[in-house]
Amino acid sequence: MPITDWPREDRPHEKLLNQGEQSLTDAELLAIFLKTGIRGKTALDIARDLLAHYGNLKQVLSASSHSLTQTLGIGKTKYATLQAALELGRRYVGESFQVGTVLNSSQKTQQFLAQHLREHTNEVFACLFMDNHFRLLRFEKLFFGTVNETNIYPREIVKKSLMHNAANIILAHNHPSGHSEPSHADKEVTTLIKNALALIDVNVVDHIIVGNPTNFSFREAGILLAG
Repeated sequence: MPITDWPREDRPHEKLLNQGEQSLTDAELLAIFLKTGIRGKTALDIARDLLAHYGNLKQVLSASSHSLTQTLGIGKTKYATLQAALELGRRYVGESFQVGTVLNSSQKTQQFLAQHLREHTNEVFACLFMDNHFRLLRFEKLFFGTVNETNIYPREIVKKSLMHNAANIILAHNHPSGHSEPSHADKEVTTLIKNALALIDVNVVDHIIVGNPTNFSFREAGILLAG
């Protein structure tokens, strides 16, 4: 049965408008962008096939053009539509973090960091440099490592903090494995950086580990120890 013949309240578009976008499943969201199906399959069927094949929404949207267009019902136009939707999401989050933005929302900060770090297949360590009013001065990816570790140099973070005249800083890195729980090494390096920055009166506000699908905040967990 084509989607147009479904009860109106079950159609993805109507469900979004009546119940809100958060009520939609991953398959229903994908179906809205796919728009049309093929003989014997609705757009929702194709969306479910994609999720079953790739495992989750992230893997679907990360798939290459060659890989995704091998799926029956997915051509270059639909691939381009999905990539455009992904990029819209990235830009929406990115535009809320312009220089001068006050970083007073942990949830939005984590969303921003996830957009910039979650897709990396190797570990990346980054910093959000802020002034004494917690306004963003600069976001930088500083250190790049392997799939499970990164060499971090507190001296470089101190230099960057002085360069940007920062008073506060948020540390961040990703775990390509998807597990966001901090390792013993993560805790040690956080304390090391915090103590180094204390010497120049720069405060470490948080250290956020980007996992998939969840993140970990040192501050929220209550383990951001005083220097």
